[in-house]
Amino acid sequence: MQDSLSALLSLSQHEKETRGLIDTPHEIQQQPATWRGTLHQLSSLRASLQAFLVDCGCEPGSPNQPGVILVGAGTSDYTGRSVRDALHAQWQCEVAAIPSTTLLTNMDDIILDRKQYLMISFSRSGESSEGVAVLKQALVQYPGQIRHLVVTCNASSTMASLPGVFTIKLDDAVNDRGLAMTSSFSNMVIAGQFLAHVHAPHLYAPLLQSLVQMGETLLPEAANTAASLAKRKFSRVCFLGTGSLQAVAQESALKVLELNAGKIATLAESPLGLRHGPMSFLNKETLVVAYLSSNDYRRQYELDLLEEIRSKDLCGEILVVAPHITDHIRKLTQSTLALNAPSDFPDACRAPVDVIAGQLLALFFAIENGITPDTPSDGAITRVVSHVKIYPPAGRNTTK
Repeated sequence: MQDSLSALLSLSQHEKETRGLIDTPHEIQQQPATWRGTLHQLSSLRASLQAFLVDCGCEPGSPNQPGVILVGAGTSDYTGRSVRDALHAQWQCEVAAIPSTTLLTNMDDIILDRKQYLMISFSRSGESSEGVAVLKQALVQYPGQIRHLVVTCNASSTMASLPGVFTIKLDDAVNDRGLAMTSSFSNMVIAGQFLAHVHAPHLYAPLLQSLVQMGETLLPEAANTAASLAKRKFSRVCFLGTGSLQAVAQESALKVLELNAGKIATLAESPLGLRHGPMSFLNKETLVVAYLSSNDYRRQYELDLLEEIRSKDLCGEILVVAPHITDHIRKLTQSTLALNAPSDFPDACRAPVDVIAGQLLALFFAIENGITPDTPSDGAITRVVSHVKIYPPAGRNTTK
């Protein structure tokens, strides 16, 4: 029997066009296969990439380690947040994820005098107004202080062609045509994870293989679960995750919001943070989606929160996405998705596979709401934010 995603992919071309299903279902489905391609592509760049990073001081034990800033807007910002912990652990240096929308207006408040930086910019299109402006501004105002690396899915973009920038150009197949980023997100995350392991690629190859296997297994089960939950007409979805998985929660919340044209309210939080006010978001029309950690210590806090939500009857349903489903989890909910992850698989590398659950929820909620997933917006948002008016910078802050 076909799973719900395969059923969409087998529709006639005419019906796909009519329902706005040409691009988004395919782009979600293609992800595990494209991850292999991204790894192969980056492996071929490894020598030059490693030489660039060593020259920047980005290797464990380097006495000249720069501050690393991960830059992006929206989904591209969540890409940086998803790989921050892996980069921090593998490079053994300070790594911060700062949106380009913040850097554009506050760069002089963030960049410290006499400190070296590596700015890694993530951008599907390479044409985002703020992303391009931040790169140009940094190149002009901090020419000897900030080095630049760009990860983009658009090889012919402005960001990819700026002088003085090392660019990783991903395959055009992952330059998503649908409005909302799906395979472009997960493949830029794969690129970030490869960067984290660039000095020891033999450590990353088995992690990537596990991600592919988990993704291929998860897709049909997650599609059926998402299609079933979508029929329950939830008006709110709350996504929960700890550490790197909070970035997955944020990206999942954005996907549901985007693909449903704002008709479903979403929230992303950490399990511990939810109690401090945001829990008031929950009601009986809310689906709570919890990305559970593989770490025993973190998972104690996450399960305590879910038990509280269940005991207070605060939501309509709980969906748990976890490395493995335990009896404890089954007592909390029958809505579960098991990743079947290796016992030592790190949370810091789970984003590409976990986010599939959020993407599929967004897709099937949109279908139930009568929205065309490829073009869900009535003009409020666009595939590329390239219309923002950019003002000349006021100049460096002389009071520093």
